[in-house]
Amino acid sequence: MKRQNVRTLSLVVCTFTYLLVGAAVFDALESETERKRWNHLLELKAALVRKYSISEDDYRMMEVAIIENKPHKAGPQWKFAGAFYFSTVVLAMIGYGHSTPVTIGGKAFCMAYAMVGIPLGLIMFQSIGERLNKFASVVIRRAKQYLKCKKEEATEMNLMFATGMLSSVIITTGAAVFSKYEGWSYFDSFYYCFVTLTTIGFGDYVALQVLIKCFSRNKFSILVLYASYHLTFICFQTIIS
Repeated sequence: MKRQNVRTLSLVVCTFTYLLVGAAVFDALESETERKRWNHLLELKAALVRKYSISEDDYRMMEVAIIENKPHKAGPQWKFAGAFYFSTVVLAMIGYGHSTPVTIGGKAFCMAYAMVGIPLGLIMFQSIGERLNKFASVVIRRAKQYLKCKKEEATEMNLMFATGMLSSVIITTGAAVFSKYEGWSYFDSFYYCFVTLTTIGFGDYVALQVLIKCFSRNKFSILVLYASYHLTFICFQTIIS
């Protein structure tokens, strides 16, 4: 068997093994809590049905209404500010899922917009990332000259270390900002920043989803800048890898 085939097969086996391990760990950590929350929800449902004499069909209609209107808990999502936030999320490929187009025209435009916007955004942020890479190389070289190191040029390991430090600063600083503005715990804010920085975007935590906060220009600007900054960082990370 060719070495390349062995490498590919090994990567497939390792990846699926990693998936199995992850599934087992998440099962152990989350399943019991999920079961308790589900049982509590069933008890709450039974209590509401008894108290207000609600039929099963009426209860299901209430469920649908609540679920469908969840994205609107912060007020209108498709005014210019909210639409700009959505456009930023599309270009950043985060995909929180808190707000999505429902009209045929909106869905069609979203696909066309993403097909053009994502490559355009990546090219722009890659260019910025190249500038950051050059700036980091100059800073590292000057630091080595000051410390009188034998090798003055910035190595790949130096740039990787700089990337790690930068990612730590982005996440910890962002966590402090969102903890203050959103009222989340620092750990939840840290989790939100990590999910955003890695473009996972589960959507369990989404900023600017409290009505008052949607109309704060300063907080809105901070969030957009954070999303832009994190995408620039990803491009910078890609360039040095």
